[in-house]
Amino acid sequence: MPASITLSRLSWSAPDGRSLFSDVDLSFGPERTGLVGRNGVGKTTLLKLIAGELQPRSGSVLRHGTFGVLRQAVQVDPAETLASLFGVVDALALLRRAESGMASAEELAHADWTLETRMAAALMRVGLDSDPDTPLSALSGGQGTRARLAALVFREPDVLLLDEPTNNLDRDGRAAVIDLLAGWKGGAIVVSHDRALLDAMDAIVELTALGAARYGGNWSRYQERKTVELAAARRDLADAERRVAEIDRKAQETAERKARKDGAGKRSRAKGDMPRILMNGLKNRSEETSASNARLSERRRVQAHEDAASARERIEILQPFSVVLPPTHLPAGRTVLAMEAASVGYEPERPILRDLTFSITGPERVAVVGPNGSGKTTLLALITGTLQPWSGSVRTGADFALFDQQVSLLDRSASIRDNFRRINPEASENDCRAALARFMFRADAALQPVSVLSGGQLLRAGLACVLGGPKPPALMILDEPTNHLDVDSIEAVEAGLRAYDGALLIVSHDEAFLEAVGVSRRLELLPLTWNHLLSLPSRIF
Repeated sequence: MPASITLSRLSWSAPDGRSLFSDVDLSFGPERTGLVGRNGVGKTTLLKLIAGELQPRSGSVLRHGTFGVLRQAVQVDPAETLASLFGVVDALALLRRAESGMASAEELAHADWTLETRMAAALMRVGLDSDPDTPLSALSGGQGTRARLAALVFREPDVLLLDEPTNNLDRDGRAAVIDLLAGWKGGAIVVSHDRALLDAMDAIVELTALGAARYGGNWSRYQERKTVELAAARRDLADAERRVAEIDRKAQETAERKARKDGAGKRSRAKGDMPRILMNGLKNRSEETSASNARLSERRRVQAHEDAASARERIEILQPFSVVLPPTHLPAGRTVLAMEAASVGYEPERPILRDLTFSITGPERVAVVGPNGSGKTTLLALITGTLQPWSGSVRTGADFALFDQQVSLLDRSASIRDNFRRINPEASENDCRAALARFMFRADAALQPVSVLSGGQLLRAGLACVLGGPKPPALMILDEPTNHLDVDSIEAVEAGLRAYDGALLIVSHDEAFLEAVGVSRRLELLPLTWNHLLSLPSRIF
């Protein structure tokens, strides 16, 4: 029987009782499906329900086949090696005993002579060439992700369940994952915001507050459909608002006519031109007709308001938040960052960056690129003062804000609202709430503690607190800003940054994002060769 997954009336609530989704009906076959949706909507939770790691509040998950799961973040055991990750420690030990002539005849009968070749092939599929005894702690975060994906492929499951598989990967790593999935013959369900990866999917499933919807085709086809849906929702809203206005206009006209007729009736009764019994009958019929018309008008008004509310809800879901930034008025000739022959590292005689010289002047947009382990995070620590240079100098000539991957500028124990007021003490409460609402933290959502936010919500809250203030910093430093944002949020941030008149320094492997925000220059960091320090540390182009 081919691998399949069937979700029937599936519901799940967060620990605080908030419903993430309810009555979800979906089925997945042997195809590659991208699972998308806004931050906090429950994509990772749905993947855990599919994997059997969580039990639904109600409904059922029916699974057929074998599954391999790649999670977003894992704790690395210092003693774990690639061999233990692949689950082949004992099998490799047997091969080594056999090669040295120490294995028994019974053991030789169970030896897997293709094991090392198959393991090397799985690693090569994700762009790694490492010895089975390599400790996982010796790998960078991106290399660790690729190794875990290789271990899944090695086991040949029927279905891959992947949660943000390209997060923290360099350009080559992302390309390797995309190529692997493009050639994957089994089923795959992939939670991702990586538009290049989503374009390799066979179908897109979108999870929203309204439920789940499946779209045939890849990300580009999905976007086309969503554009059509948004246009339809806007037409429905305009139609409902016209009906509300028309009903209100007719109700006003009816009320005015009734007032005129009532006035005429009073004058007629005062003159005594009509018998009282006939006069009262006409009055009663008039009141009954008026009451009937009023009830009909009210039903139509309620229906029109409900239609308008439904259309607004659909637009709210279909349309991403907007980022509108106040100007920084950064002069074109002002140097906001200057590094001169800077060298730094964490161990004596082992620099991570050596003799690095570069500067940013005026509202330049510079991308820092390079493979995992080349020193991008170290560079940011040097710029922000967390690390002091061993030699050379680092100078910032403007106020700046760093958005690292942990958004450490936020106090985890405080609410989003309290963080905003702390970072922007001159802002009023109304200014605070309006700014947070623009980043989709409306009403009680602004009172959430930062500690309960998802990765994407966390970055969005940080952006709201810094960029939503009356004067954003002249230099913004962003470390992999798209890693945890949903695609709608990425596109909204792109639009906001395109309009930003300050300087940008962005560490990112997301080529679509770098192109969209108008990066004009790149600083490429190249790994140093520890033994001879012969490689160039960087190049600017």
